[in-house]
Amino acid sequence: MTGIVQPIEWTTDCKNQNFDGIVLVTQSHDTLPSELECLKAPLQDYSSVDSGLGEEVVVLKVPGLPGNRLVFASTGPVNRDYDDVRRFSDAAVNGIKRAMKAGMQSPLLVCPTHPDYEKSTLVAALGALHALYMPLEVREANLKPTPYKVCVLGLWVAQQAQGQNLVDLANALESGRLACRDIGGSDPERMAAPHVAEYVQELFKDSPVEVVVMSDVKALEKEYPCLAAVNRCANAVTRHQARVIKLQYCGEGPVQKTLMLVGKGITYDTGGADIKAGGFMAGMHRDKCGAAAVAGFFQILAKLKPKHLKVIGSMAMVRNSVGADCYVADELLVSRAGRRVRVGNTDAEGRMVMVDLLCEMKEKAVREISPQLFTIATLTGHAIRAMGPNYSIIMDNGPAHRTGNAAQWQKSGELLGDLFEVSSIRREDYDFHKGKSEYEDILQCNNLPSSATPRGHQTPAAFLVMASGLDKYGVDSDRPLPYSHIDIAGSSGPFPGVPTGAPILAMATNYILPNTL
Repeated sequence: MTGIVQPIEWTTDCKNQNFDGIVLVTQSHDTLPSELECLKAPLQDYSSVDSGLGEEVVVLKVPGLPGNRLVFASTGPVNRDYDDVRRFSDAAVNGIKRAMKAGMQSPLLVCPTHPDYEKSTLVAALGALHALYMPLEVREANLKPTPYKVCVLGLWVAQQAQGQNLVDLANALESGRLACRDIGGSDPERMAAPHVAEYVQELFKDSPVEVVVMSDVKALEKEYPCLAAVNRCANAVTRHQARVIKLQYCGEGPVQKTLMLVGKGITYDTGGADIKAGGFMAGMHRDKCGAAAVAGFFQILAKLKPKHLKVIGSMAMVRNSVGADCYVADELLVSRAGRRVRVGNTDAEGRMVMVDLLCEMKEKAVREISPQLFTIATLTGHAIRAMGPNYSIIMDNGPAHRTGNAAQWQKSGELLGDLFEVSSIRREDYDFHKGKSEYEDILQCNNLPSSATPRGHQTPAAFLVMASGLDKYGVDSDRPLPYSHIDIAGSSGPFPGVPTGAPILAMATNYILPNTL
């Protein structure tokens, strides 16, 4: 049941009787355009008896409208210093949930474009689709008559020319987020590494995305020794054995840019020998959302087929198990780049499973056109402590910083509400990971949680640069390679709850949609 996106239709007629209710998302009924004049009077009448209109979602009976029902979900003010486009997606989520509670099965979402937010209609549509996501396990258990929460989601547009483009974009972006949620949000058995590989192979069957799955443990040990160390314990259980899933997309025409993505896919994180005690293990099936985002981005590529773009991806699907054969602190490992790494904490496994894949990307990048390298991971609790629970963090190495990459990602994220904060990788981060004795070149981690470590979300980026050998490709080299690390620990979504799909909307906005939006 891969790629099951909620059916979407568009209309220019807000009285279209194919729908059974309207969900209106806007700041105020006073600012509705002339095409929606019929919605003003009932809301004005309601406001005469309830001055709280706009503070919560309300349902009105309005004869003549689809289903004789109008759900009004106000965005609230959108013009203050701290407002952003998420006001529209938040309101749409609340509105659609209320519509379903009222019994609607064919809601028509009406969100007129706001002059300060040109993509507010698309953002509201994506908010509605987020609320309409049905988890993979629920779909597969056939707990509902159909794999959809409603029969159809209607989208109102002012002009016919906008309609199909809006539906196509919403469908493509949601298909990527759906794949990301399926992989990232499903439990540690349903999305154990072999099952993730099966899901991805099915997802991209008969698509322009090429898929190669590596499963042989000897090959993993040879090519990715740090990943293999984390896999050592889980490898004893067949259904938990690691997979490295490689993806490639090459658009039509001469390649102008090459994106190289490595995603952390820890299917379950016990912490390993440094076990997560005191109730901190619950929710650790979400530690695969970085790899899930890589798969989701490729799904958007498969749908929109951008030209002149090449994308190479690696999903590091590994379970960090605990047992007699688990890797432990104090071990010395030699990375693919030949760096001797001293393990400091087995709960810092995310950087370990990514670092050799990043090294492999580095080796390929020197032969690619305009390469940009990325790691994407739910990596540190410090990211949440530093920036809060709703924001991705991006950090550039020297070559990426010189191109303004992080700032561009932040700007792109603001368009559709996939927001970023920018951090810097400083000299102290590199010093932190220098070997502390003649035994090792690099210290993997200290013995504390990242949330109790100064610069706890920045230092792992320095480790990834050092242990992959990317430090030899900085601004002082003959072949500088731009690299950015993205920590989505805060933005990946709540547990309990549904994954957000971050950061694929920002990625799509930055690299796929400039000529589409």
